[in-house]
Amino acid sequence: QRLARLIGKGRAMEMILTGAQVDAQEALRIGLVNKVVNPSELLSRTQYMAQVIASMGQVAIRAALGAVNAVDALPLDEGLRREADLFARCCASEDFREGTKAFLEKRKPAFKNR
Repeated sequence: QRLARLIGKGRAMEMILTGAQVDAQEALRIGLVNKVVNPSELLSRTQYMAQVIASMGQVAIRAALGAVNAVDALPLDEGLRREADLFARCCASEDFREGTKAFLEKRKPAFKNR
């Protein structure tokens, strides 16, 4: 189920029915992976991505995760309503006000995760 949704029914059928494997570049091309890095860079690239995410407002990060994770479980109209609700909650948060103020003052925000 997940593979067909991720890379399309035709490609999923080919891989599943033939047992075909794909190399890293093909996996990137068809959307099976987001990035391809050398094994020696994997840990540092992963740590960098984690630091970037951790530096963001966690209220917005949790909302984004909730919206994206609901994609497979909800029909489009319900998913859009959920997304709008989550966005409204973000806009009502202290972090939203801090992020907006920091942007206008051209400084890094000091999020409190509230």
